[in-house]
Amino acid sequence: MRHVISALVMNEPGVLAGVANMFSARGFNIDSLVVGRTEDPALSRMTIVVNADDNTIDQVRKQLAKLVPVVQVRDFKGAAYIERDLALITVSATADNRGDVIQTTNLFRGKVVDVGRESVVVELAGTEEKIEAFIDLMRDHGIKELARTGVIAMARGGQPQRDPTTLSAANTAAGGKRKRSIDAPAAQALPPS
Repeated sequence: MRHVISALVMNEPGVLAGVANMFSARGFNIDSLVVGRTEDPALSRMTIVVNADDNTIDQVRKQLAKLVPVVQVRDFKGAAYIERDLALITVSATADNRGDVIQTTNLFRGKVVDVGRESVVVELAGTEEKIEAFIDLMRDHGIKELARTGVIAMARGGQPQRDPTTLSAANTAAGGKRKRSIDAPAAQALPPS
């Protein structure tokens, strides 16, 4: 079963390597791993997509929470969340098929971001399924190059108040002790990022 896991981590060198090593040491395969800054300069958010059963995912969450730089771990399974992936795709486009490529791009709410004599570069954001469907349609025209960012995700709904067990940059700078948490029920809201 596919799981999207969000981990709030300290923004410091070696955190990505530590998390990747934890997965590889336990034989877990990562489908997608994205790391980016948050509104708090002391924190980064990692979004990890894995295919595994519920027991394995529970073990992954617990192992992640044990890592020192990890502040909070959330599995979005069973929760309302938004996910996006971004793709840049160079598609062969001659005078004969350029209109079809552009029309299909528009149907998928993508953008043509570059046009050449023999190709166009398409930017497309959406779910993995949407991007895979677009790629399948473009294969008939010929895909010259493809780059994807990987999945990012956030909980749906209003912006909840920050969880008091979550680290803040002000707390860290003032010498406060960092607290970690694993939210047990998937229905709880993720702190804003």
